[in-house]
Amino acid sequence: MNKLPILLVSAAAFILAGCQSTSVKIDGRFVGNDAKTVYLEQTASQQQIVIDSAVLDAQGNYHFEIEKAPESPMLYNLVYNAERIPLFLAAGDRLTVNSAGNVAANYTVEGSEESALVREFYQSFIVGARKLETVASRVADNTLTAEERQALVEEYTDAYYALRRSQIAFIAEHKASLAAVYAIYQRLPGDRHLVDGVTDVIHYRTVAEALKEHYPGSPYLVMLQGDIDRMEAGARLAQQITEASFPDLTLPDMYGKKISLSSLQGQVILLEFWSAGLGNSHTLNAELKELYAKYHEAATPLEIYQVGIDTSKPVWINTVQEQALPWISVSDLKGGNSPALGTYNVQQLPTNFLINKNGEIVARDLRGAELERKIAELTR
Repeated sequence: MNKLPILLVSAAAFILAGCQSTSVKIDGRFVGNDAKTVYLEQTASQQQIVIDSAVLDAQGNYHFEIEKAPESPMLYNLVYNAERIPLFLAAGDRLTVNSAGNVAANYTVEGSEESALVREFYQSFIVGARKLETVASRVADNTLTAEERQALVEEYTDAYYALRRSQIAFIAEHKASLAAVYAIYQRLPGDRHLVDGVTDVIHYRTVAEALKEHYPGSPYLVMLQGDIDRMEAGARLAQQITEASFPDLTLPDMYGKKISLSSLQGQVILLEFWSAGLGNSHTLNAELKELYAKYHEAATPLEIYQVGIDTSKPVWINTVQEQALPWISVSDLKGGNSPALGTYNVQQLPTNFLINKNGEIVARDLRGAELERKIAELTR
């Protein structure tokens, strides 16, 4: 008597399982731009590959369908009018993505919780990044007065750290989401790390541990763990480097003349890694100028070899000249891709190394009174 309902339920469950879709459908409308085609990119192995395209109809409507989508959400981009909309897509998703005018700043997304979270982060981040680009381009204007340039530097610094705080707060609040993975890998121009090497590891670990519960099979969890392992190995190397003689660097100054760090051996050398483009150098260099004036003519003279981790030659040179930096200033203008960073395992900016007259690295990242005490001791 009771077997029929059980069989009916079992049959219904089987039918539903068999009908479960492995596809993803994306519909929407783009208006306010002249572009007629929208593209769908798949992001894999740090590459973005166009897998489909659609021509907008007269009303701006479009449609995409991915027939065999991954079971675990993966990152895709809608590309329209040279702007990207990041989406996490998984089998069975049905999304509606619309935008009017400025695509990245105005788009909306429905049908995917992870994609909606990415939108929450991405729209504020992209607005902040564009503001920084605008301010940085104004700093390079040669007609600015020293006061005007300093005001812009302060504006850049304030905006930069406000954006960083917002990024870190998002990651902490949504640590169990793939949107947090997306946020943790976003970098501003010239940045190699979110905060610094040590703090980055903390953020990566926090997100990885949360993802183990919510997305245990996600390939992004493997990616995070690989980066955690590399950061921890780098931290161990950083501890060892202080026990060895310094690796040499040969970099060009603003006139193109190549200067080797080893040419300064016999003096006390402060090797300083910094970035004019970050806009936070005024306080740093003001302190160094006081030390340089005090100890450059000491019994064992102090020399500073300052490596600019920048990509904009005008910004770097203008900062060096405006601040009247009296020491050796060099840069290969490769920014975060500079081999010098890898040579010294630099995890954050600014970073410094103090080298004694015998060519031995005796300290790292000393600041303020602690730095002066050590320099006074070495220059006697």
